[in-house]
Amino acid sequence: MRKNKLLYLASAILLVISGCMPAGNGELIGVQGRELWYPSDPYGTLFIPSGSFHMGQSDQDISYAQVQSNRVVSVHAFYMDDTEITNNEYRQFVYWVRDSIARKLLAGDFLIDEGEYNERIDWYKRVRWDDEENSEILDELFLPEEERFYRRYQLDTRKMNFEYWWIDYKEAAKKSNRNKPRSAHIKSDIVNIYPDTLAWVHDFVYSFNDPMTQMYFWHPAYDDYPVVGISWRQARAFSAWRTYLLNSFRKGLGLPFVQDFRLPTEAEWEYAARGGYDASPYPWGGPYIRNTKGCFLGNFKPLRGNYMDDGGFYTVKATSYWPNAFGLYCMAGNVSEWTSNTYDESAFSYHHDLNPDYRYDAQANDPPALKRKVIKGGSWKDIGYYMQTGTRTYEYQDTAKCYIGFRNVMSFLGRDKADFSK
Repeated sequence: MRKNKLLYLASAILLVISGCMPAGNGELIGVQGRELWYPSDPYGTLFIPSGSFHMGQSDQDISYAQVQSNRVVSVHAFYMDDTEITNNEYRQFVYWVRDSIARKLLAGDFLIDEGEYNERIDWYKRVRWDDEENSEILDELFLPEEERFYRRYQLDTRKMNFEYWWIDYKEAAKKSNRNKPRSAHIKSDIVNIYPDTLAWVHDFVYSFNDPMTQMYFWHPAYDDYPVVGISWRQARAFSAWRTYLLNSFRKGLGLPFVQDFRLPTEAEWEYAARGGYDASPYPWGGPYIRNTKGCFLGNFKPLRGNYMDDGGFYTVKATSYWPNAFGLYCMAGNVSEWTSNTYDESAFSYHHDLNPDYRYDAQANDPPALKRKVIKGGSWKDIGYYMQTGTRTYEYQDTAKCYIGFRNVMSFLGRDKADFSK
């Protein structure tokens, strides 16, 4: 009996001691208690799996420029918007910038003090635009009286500026920069984010497009049409805001942050546009721009002087025509799309075959040749050649056109969705 008591006592002491020791019984088991991660598709996006493909011209190089020589590359998995960013989606960005400026002007209860160097906007407090006291403070957001058309109270779009920051990892990774302070690699930009609605007029001479300038961005009839008149810098600012919007929501729920929204690289865009077909010149998988019934498969300029035979005139709704095998709409035609890459005629000869990427952040005083950014997909005013997945051309980063839009991507966390299946 005494031996049993001693045995029970020894067992109890052992349990107490083991409870005070770190978990794992001395084995390497990793940090315990971390929350599980299951990927979820960001709203409006589709999952594009990792893969390799022949990047570049899939048909004859009719211009003989040899700026898209064919080579095999590999691209990591990512999410991509199933349509181009629409007017209504971009309008959410414009309204957010407008409301954030209004709250900063009103200050007081609309800002939350988070210490000596930081203030956060309180989005739960509603701005009463019709309040007499508020309207006096917010008056600077609107056009001065001498600039108003028929004395209408209109927003001064020149005030719609958005500031954002990012880390230049390529500069930070250079050995010569390792000992520099972190602040040396934090970049910022201030961008006026309102679309250039006059692009419909200044892009074409001796052509009547005034109604599109007057109505296209704000009228409900065009809510689901792709936003245009957006420069490369504006598209990048939108991506930064969209990242902030999602991560702020996740932070409030105690969820981990996700990867940044961004413009796709040229390789990502082309890989997604092909829809899994390696050598097809068009997103729908065939070598022709008509189907078996003779109908055109995208919104472009099908015949000389004829913009209508494909069913469109200017742009069409972002979900028009059939999607490709990945489920992506209008990867050929409708509007050309910005990519993140800088345009260089010989880039295909020297960029890497693993997630190819060539970027240069051109400054305002850089020569124009360094400000060229790759655009892909062709538009409603282009001939069929520009609809080919391998065709590449460019536009300058600080210009906005009525035939260029964009869509976002987000890098996938992990190898493949199948790895997270329950």
